[in-house]
Amino acid sequence: MGLRRSRTLAVCLAWALSLAALPAFAGAQAEEQLAPSVVAGLARSIADNPVPGDYAYRTNIVPWVAEMSRRLASKFADERERREFLATVHYEATRAGLDPQLVLGVIHHESGFKKYAISTASARGYMQVMPFWARQIGSTDHNLFNLRTNLRYGCVILRHYLDMERGDYYRALGRYNGSLGRPEYPSAVMGAALRFRLDSSAPAILQTGASP
Repeated sequence: MGLRRSRTLAVCLAWALSLAALPAFAGAQAEEQLAPSVVAGLARSIADNPVPGDYAYRTNIVPWVAEMSRRLASKFADERERREFLATVHYEATRAGLDPQLVLGVIHHESGFKKYAISTASARGYMQVMPFWARQIGSTDHNLFNLRTNLRYGCVILRHYLDMERGDYYRALGRYNGSLGRPEYPSAVMGAALRFRLDSSAPAILQTGASP
């Protein structure tokens, strides 16, 4: 029994170590051949349209920005930078038809709120946008480390995947992360999105991952 138990423990330990060696959410967005009509639509979606200067001070936005600013104080020491970031997140998410909390969840797991993050697959910025997207639907001159550019691309790409998956948030998030078919990343993002909610009531999308 002692020998059998030792072998069992050894197998379990080896299995645990093999899991520990793997990235938590391994994968990278795959470059796919897009139909010309899709390219044209995505290009229109990323066309420049800056955040209105007063956006963060609009009545319906102020409570959200204030609360999220408090929660992200450890990520952004400068309050002005924090508010600009949050106003841009809210604007770009809403513009793309996404929940701002969902976008915060993506940023949390993709870059840890690091503006200049670069992955091993060369994804860049807050939302870890792959450079091939600039070539496909924008311009190679676009700076993916720029706050608004990065969030514009990231939100448009996630919206594209969501439309492709007919509202299935888990599959869309899997595509975004390059880990389609694995539950870890979409589950973690949805969990983070729930934690970022303002109160105990969350939209159905964040509670179930289903389309609204």
